[in-house]
Amino acid sequence: MSGNFIVVFKDSATDEQIEQYVNQVNNTGGLVTQKYDLGMRGFAANLDEAQLQSFQGNEIIKYVEADGPVKASSLA
Repeated sequence: MSGNFIVVFKDSATDEQIEQYVNQVNNTGGLVTQKYDLGMRGFAANLDEAQLQSFQGNEIIKYVEADGPVKASSLA
């Protein structure tokens, strides 16, 4: 499965480690489209299957999820 994903890092990940992953994605055919550092630390990227699998089981990655539209709902 390839496509757009959000990669979120654990709080213990350093800025240098995160930047290494950003560079890895961009240098292996993926594209980081957004970096996050408020509320969560991570990035959004277009990833291929091999890149996606390389993140699985990594000790500094909290989770990876598919990126998509988010809808707000009213509580009224």
